[in-house]
Amino acid sequence: MIVNEQISSYINSLNTDMPEYLMKLEKQALIDEVPIIRKDAQNFLRFLLRMKKPKRILEVGTAVGFSGSLLAEYMPEDCTITTIEKVPIRVTEAKKNLSNSPKADKITLLIGDAMDVLRALNGKAEGSFEEIYYPGTRQSVKGQGSNSDVENVSDELPEELKQPYDFIFMDAAKGQYMNFLPEIMELLPLDGMFITDNVLQEGSIAGSKYSVIRRDRTIHTRMREYLYTLTHTDELDTVVLPVGDGITLCTRIKKDER
Repeated sequence: MIVNEQISSYINSLNTDMPEYLMKLEKQALIDEVPIIRKDAQNFLRFLLRMKKPKRILEVGTAVGFSGSLLAEYMPEDCTITTIEKVPIRVTEAKKNLSNSPKADKITLLIGDAMDVLRALNGKAEGSFEEIYYPGTRQSVKGQGSNSDVENVSDELPEELKQPYDFIFMDAAKGQYMNFLPEIMELLPLDGMFITDNVLQEGSIAGSKYSVIRRDRTIHTRMREYLYTLTHTDELDTVVLPVGDGITLCTRIKKDER
């Protein structure tokens, strides 16, 4: 724990319960040992959504759909979510869980490698996707070259998805955060909010890379580079918070505002 466990537990006890379907989804994810956002991070996201009142949310890293369902639960009625996942076993669960969301018709699941999908969202020729899944109708559109018996096939994402997102939440492959960042920046408008989860690595990020086990040293180095870049980018106003396993909160600003 980054914050004293007793203090964290007390703070979390003050918050009201989530809707029952989210609590069940959270419980199942914990049973299945699927990493999901922690309680204090959940509460922080809920607060940000109600403060920011975004119109378009992008989530990088759907997992089983818990965080996407959480975002949908607390976002404004006129908001939509686009979320990205590539791991087949996670995709299967995400399709089911997102389809059960009361706001399933506001959610779009993009299946494919996050870098490829982000490039596709930016309208780049090298971008690609494997599938678009619409939880509200439980229908799919396959990308070109996908092996599927689904007749509906496309080689390009719909134009409505290739627009700036004023609220971006990233909880994906930690070692790829630096690689994703340039694509994220192209999708983030002025005053847009960008949140990254799990950036403090149980607090180990504050120590030398030689203080962590050898297999974790690469991710340690990459995460420190990522945090330095976020806090030293002229177009971002960034704060690093010891919430959950560490969260960065960035706002897009004009270069001359720093």
